[in-house]
Amino acid sequence: VQLQASGGGWVQAGGSLRLSCAASGGTFRSYSVGWFRQAPGKEREFVAGATRSGTKTYYADSVTGRFTISRDNAKNMVYLQMNSLKPEDTAVYYCAAEKHVGESYGYRLTNSVEYDYWGQGTQVTVSS
Repeated sequence: VQLQASGGGWVQAGGSLRLSCAASGGTFRSYSVGWFRQAPGKEREFVAGATRSGTKTYYADSVTGRFTISRDNAKNMVYLQMNSLKPEDTAVYYCAAEKHVGESYGYRLTNSVEYDYWGQGTQVTVSS
């Protein structure tokens, strides 16, 4: 499956952005999905994940209550709604997909090694 992330940009602290990730070339509903981010000089970190059905979602502590992951299997799309953005949210955001983790093991989606497919990344910059 190929992934194309979009929707990044510049926003002031407290603002909102919605990232989108378009999937193609595979049976999208067969894949669990996730969002990761990487800030300059830091390692890539987990942000949010959703199982194949989208009924189970997982979040990093740093974004819980502010970010929401969702998916539309009919449109082959994944979204990350980001509210109450902070300067520390500044990073390149990546969407990713994998097809081996079952619904009962969604906690594994927090680990980047579980993912086989990655999008190209979209820059999010939050100014104070």
